[in-house]
Amino acid sequence: MTTLRGRRLHLFDLDGTLIRGSAAAVEISRQLGVSAEIEKLEQEFLLRGLTPDEFAVRAHALWADLTPEHVTAAFEGAPWLAGIQEVWAELRAEGDHCAVISLSPDFFVERLLDWGLDAAHGSRWPAVPFTEPIHRPGILDASAKVRIAGELCARFGVETADCVAYGDSMSDAELFAIVPETVAVNADHHLVDLARHRYAGGDLREAYELVRKNAA
Repeated sequence: MTTLRGRRLHLFDLDGTLIRGSAAAVEISRQLGVSAEIEKLEQEFLLRGLTPDEFAVRAHALWADLTPEHVTAAFEGAPWLAGIQEVWAELRAEGDHCAVISLSPDFFVERLLDWGLDAAHGSRWPAVPFTEPIHRPGILDASAKVRIAGELCARFGVETADCVAYGDSMSDAELFAIVPETVAVNADHHLVDLARHRYAGGDLREAYELVRKNAA
């Protein structure tokens, strides 16, 4: 395959992007039988301005009985896009870097490191099973994605202009505003008009092809 010009940093959202039509919180809640309750929280977050830290506090209460086995089942059963590991392997073979930045719990997000990521950043949650409360300052928001992207650029020696961002919703809008190469993946109407590329489907290889062709 054609090599991208220069070294790039590819930044992926998780919920609704790598996980098609779902989210880590939804998949975890399904394992615990509290899908209706988390759906209500999701609606408050999306439509009524519930803050990420308050969402986390309420989800933490719903997940009081969460075990590592639940998390494993949620991760393995999530509706992931096809081709994720293949794309990340190709990126790294070309000298690029890839990272996930997500508002979801770090204990879920960091499992993606085993799939070939260079970095995985999620909201800081207490270890599972829970013995500690949520530390609100550790919960990420949309602005934190921009901050972490900057930290990753410094870590990998690239500029913001060398980044590619993949996302699906308004939580990605601030990052899309500063990154020149952006891909809306199964995105809602809030993000589609902000993206340079648009992809609807179930295979990350196809979404990446839009970027690869553009760089050829």
